[in-house]
Amino acid sequence: MNRIVKEHCPVANLPEDLRQGLDLAQLVTITVSVESEQPSRRVLSLEEIFALRKPPFRSGEEIDESVQRQRDDWDY
Repeated sequence: MNRIVKEHCPVANLPEDLRQGLDLAQLVTITVSVESEQPSRRVLSLEEIFALRKPPFRSGEEIDESVQRQRDDWDY
């Protein structure tokens, strides 16, 4: 785990939101640590991508019929 410790830091050098409630003449110890590691990005396979699709799914024949009906409705 990554961790940084800075001792004897003047409160006056801290950002405003960290100074609240502290005397500006005091010295403090600052500890910075990483809360959690970022998850690595995983590349999805085609099967995983297809599994994430939302229904309804149409077959090739259903798509062909739909296109043909739309063509039949066109006025020439």
